[in-house]
Amino acid sequence: MAHTLDVCIRGAGVVGRTLALLLARERLRVGLVGTPAGDPGASPDVRAYALNAASRTLLASLRSWPDAPHCTPVSGMEVHGDEGATVRFDAAGQGADALAWIVDVPALETRLADALRYQPQVELLDAPRPAALTVVCEGRASATRAEFGVGFETTPYAQRAIAARLQAARPHGGVARQWFLADGVLALLPLGGADAHAVALVWSADTPRADALMALDDAAFAQEVDAATGHALGPLTPDSRRCDWPLQLARADRWTGPMPAGAGMPAGASWVLAGDAAHTVHPLAGQGLNIGLADAEELARVLHERDYWRSPGDARLLRRYERARKAGLAPMRLATDGLQQLFAQPGRPWQTLRNWGMRGFDGSGPVKSWVARQAMGA
Repeated sequence: MAHTLDVCIRGAGVVGRTLALLLARERLRVGLVGTPAGDPGASPDVRAYALNAASRTLLASLRSWPDAPHCTPVSGMEVHGDEGATVRFDAAGQGADALAWIVDVPALETRLADALRYQPQVELLDAPRPAALTVVCEGRASATRAEFGVGFETTPYAQRAIAARLQAARPHGGVARQWFLADGVLALLPLGGADAHAVALVWSADTPRADALMALDDAAFAQEVDAATGHALGPLTPDSRRCDWPLQLARADRWTGPMPAGAGMPAGASWVLAGDAAHTVHPLAGQGLNIGLADAEELARVLHERDYWRSPGDARLLRRYERARKAGLAPMRLATDGLQQLFAQPGRPWQTLRNWGMRGFDGSGPVKSWVARQAMGA
């Protein structure tokens, strides 16, 4: 009969794999349930993550940070309003090597999978096994969360995010560019190194606009992106398929609780949520994965600091994690939702107000610097 695990992680995405490696360092017996990276039946993932300094430090400590050119430092950022206002951030001005790093999803998942292969404390599983603690990292559509009867308060944004890769006529120069448009938010993120021409597109468009964009052929879609960005990088050429998904603001009403009784389940076993299974925010700030990795780091820290006689499923420990992460999530949740709501308001008065605010913020000095360092995870 298989031995009982200390922790069973349901969901082998980036957050689940990172947590497995962190807990293995604590000499905990970990089971990881999910599909391994490089599944031959899976379509190539065209997404890219913007990771901050805290996430980079965490992943580097696990020997899972991708090599160049799979992680591109962002030396600057330009945010364009819908009436000509622009906010610019500069890494050198913050005394940093980069504001963030744009990381290929497949490369990151592969590095994490490689690290797990050399970690004897982690067992890859096809199905969940009994454990003192079950961590749910299955994403926002988590079936386990629903099975445990957890409410997931969701506010749809009436937008869909479109992701794709493109080649630009001019090099991106390591600059991330974002446009707040009348019908959504569009970002071009640098890929392949500072002198490269590859960019990752994330276009959060109002649903009718997104449907129309997804119906276009590749050439017409690239022309729409080029026009929407004011021809910032010259003509664009599609370099991947497109994918899209609905956007929402969501948070689980409970992040921890006792495990339902079951065969072989240890007494006092508990469950806890992490990553998108616990919360989602609008992608306009590019902070989704950073928040999920902070969940993993905080849960590992709480378990590391527990009294020797406490089980990993101790309810007091898990409530400590829940309180800390809810408090950490609140500012980013408010900021991303507030910005989305502000730029979704139609009409000249709103347009004038938000662009006036952007101009004032761009010249705010210490306030702008503080916001930049918060986003950088510094």
